[in-house]
Amino acid sequence: MPVIRPISDLRNKANKISDLAHKSGEPIFITKNGEGNMVVVSMAHSSKLQLKLDLFSKLAVAQFQRAHGDKGRTLSAVMKDVRTQIHKSI
Repeated sequence: MPVIRPISDLRNKANKISDLAHKSGEPIFITKNGEGNMVVVSMAHSSKLQLKLDLFSKLAVAQFQRAHGDKGRTLSAVMKDVRTQIHKSI
């Protein structure tokens, strides 16, 4: 269930809004004059959202490439590259 708070809570109860964002791990929807105005999320939640966006972006590129005839790489070729990168970082 979404958490909805008036903008006055953001001004008067910022610490409570912050605690709620961290504890719930969900966005807090802020209203102004009864209408949606902004969303508050914790830094952890924002980071997770950014990782998801990056993944979706990469998937969209891969889907486009596949649709235009790119055959991709074999699993063994990918694993060979991963092992090489791991050994370089050690």
